[in-house]
Amino acid sequence: MTDTPASRRGRFRAALRRHATPSLVIGVGLVVAITLFGVIAPMVVADPLAISSAGMVGPSAEHWLGTTQTGQDVLAQLAWATRGSLVVGIIVALLALFLSAFFGILGGYLGGWVDEAFSLFTNVVLILPGLPLMIVIGSYVQQRGLLLIAVILAITSWAAAARVLRSQTLSIRTRDYVQAAKIAGEKPHRIIAVEILPNLLPVMSSGFVFALITAILGEAGLSFIGLGVVGTQTWGSMLFYAQNGQALTLGGWWWFVPPGLMIALLGCGLSLINFSIDGIINPRLRTAPKAARSVRRAEEADDSEAGDSEATTKEALV
Repeated sequence: MTDTPASRRGRFRAALRRHATPSLVIGVGLVVAITLFGVIAPMVVADPLAISSAGMVGPSAEHWLGTTQTGQDVLAQLAWATRGSLVVGIIVALLALFLSAFFGILGGYLGGWVDEAFSLFTNVVLILPGLPLMIVIGSYVQQRGLLLIAVILAITSWAAAARVLRSQTLSIRTRDYVQAAKIAGEKPHRIIAVEILPNLLPVMSSGFVFALITAILGEAGLSFIGLGVVGTQTWGSMLFYAQNGQALTLGGWWWFVPPGLMIALLGCGLSLINFSIDGIINPRLRTAPKAARSVRRAEEADDSEAGDSEATTKEALV
């Protein structure tokens, strides 16, 4: 059968309908909505650093999310902080994806002493405590730019995904089509790119989403204790200034609730996407509930039949 664009579109729609679970739709909706807010809102809001005399004013028609203690618009700060947190998270996730793919896939395919060395290094990084390490590095560095914080966060978030990719690569490299490519004289980089990497894309997607969640939470934690990115507004920096401005004591809930809510919503959306990717990778996670319901229905049917036969036996005896 000819592989036409129409047939490819039909297969894509069928796959989309098959995998478009409610959790995936909700997760994608949350992530897209927050991303659009972070991309579009900074273009239309006021200057987030502009100081006015309306300090600690609650939500109103003029300031939809109220103002800070120095009269800065919270909505404008939230818009720029959303963009900043997303930029940091995406950079960290990409760096972590590259590191995990390099050490996991390359080591698993080459094997031998390369695999042993990569595995040893990965295990060393894996046992390092992430948050304390980030705090120590961040406290000793004075000029904490966006790229430096991203590198610090990426260093502590790639090892677990590398171990998963290594185990998958060890399984895939022994399959017939990989062995056939080796016998045909294919170069190692082509075998990895053409034969192995496409089979690891779902696992890598799950690792990317998990690294994105970890990066945003890690950056928020560093910024909340004053060790975040200097000169860049993020959700964590908003919470840091709200804490220093005694927003909770003064009852200024509109200052700290929006960034905390955005972190929770984005984390929820990314988690739902990650669970859906796990379901696509492992179909048993999708079929297990159905199988359990079928087993329960079969057991209920057996119990009903047993009850009917017992009743019939009693009637016959009477």
